[in-house]
Amino acid sequence: MTAHVDDSANAVHLLVFARYPELGRVKTRLAAGIGDEAALAVYQELLHHTFVVTADVAAHKTLWLAGPSTAPVALPETWNSYEQLYQFPGDLGQKMQAAFAHAFAVGATAALVIGTDCPGITTQLLTDAYALLETHDVVIGPAEDGGYYLLGMKELYTDLFVNKSWSTDAVLLHTLADADRLGLQVAQLPTLRDVDDVDDLKAWRANTETRNA
Repeated sequence: MTAHVDDSANAVHLLVFARYPELGRVKTRLAAGIGDEAALAVYQELLHHTFVVTADVAAHKTLWLAGPSTAPVALPETWNSYEQLYQFPGDLGQKMQAAFAHAFAVGATAALVIGTDCPGITTQLLTDAYALLETHDVVIGPAEDGGYYLLGMKELYTDLFVNKSWSTDAVLLHTLADADRLGLQVAQLPTLRDVDDVDDLKAWRANTETRNA
């Protein structure tokens, strides 16, 4: 793993789930519609966007990678300032739970987890999420597909990570139901759209063209 700048004094943590930019191993649902090479280019674009919007966030940043690279592929050197660790085994819930547990074990007082699929994430949105955690137990960023693009908390609530049908449209609903059952105060961020398939990509490009018109 790559060495990183020692920012361990930061009490807030940002956990970024990502993959190495490997041909044929990223954005597989998108690749089914546009091919592996085009899907890799989109992933690299999203990865760069994620770095740009997180780089100036005042937090200890950890890049949780989905296992070692299977080819001689490296991340852009810009990521060297982030702590880089491999995701724990298990389903997505187990991986996120372990990442949060690690953050709190090393002294985090608040932590957010995001992926690299959401081009709508901004630095301001992340800043807002940390601010909301000052008055709420949990903050969540709903995704249009029924999941979420961001989850934040000040202590580990394991119920939010178990008994979920990951990658389905029921994830957000079940997560909110668990939080309600636990009596947690939840703040919701604006709903955004991930880029997982061709329709998502078309919507992103159309939105970008509209903003630039």
